[in-house]
Order: sequence, then C-alpha cells, then structure tokens
Amino acid sequence: MIEQLEKQQLNENLQSENQENNYNIILYNDDYNTFDWVITCLMNYCSHTYIQAGQCADIVHNKGKCAVKQGSYNKLKPICKKLIDSNLTAKIE
Repeated sequence: MIEQLEKQQLNENLQSENQENNYNIILYNDDYNTFDWVITCLMNYCSHTYIQAGQCADIVHNKGKCAVKQGSYNKLKPICKKLIDSNLTAKIE
C-alpha cells in the first residue's frame, strides 16, 4: 500500500513538473536585427551553441518565428526580458 502511494505521488510530481516546464520563448522575425546580433543574444541569454543559435536565426528568418528556449515560466521570464531588452521581439507562450 505504501509503495503504491509513493508511486502515485511520484507520478503526480512528474506531471506537475512537466506542466511547469511547458512554456517556450518564441523569437519573432524583424527587419532591423542582424543575424550576428540574434546569434550573439541567443548564445548569451539562452545558452545556445554558435551552431544552434545560427539554426534558430535561420528558422526565424525563413518561418517568421522559432521556439528558442523551453522551461518553466519563472525560469524563462528573465531570459525573455533580456532578449527584449536587446531589441529582439520575443514572448513566452
């Protein structure tokens, strides 16, 4: 009985954690930021590698937007603010 309750609690904790991490920072295309600036910001604030940041910049340019970071709302909020403060167009969804 105790083992079953522990499993149930573990499952509930995992579901809660998955829901909390169910947010994305969406970066949108604009007409004034260069690829180099976008790549630099993604590396500095989202911990992307140069290649990963370049791929995201390409997706934003070609598709109009890209999810660049996933996590909890509270974790993403300061990252998104730094991107916005760097004149990038981003929001948490």
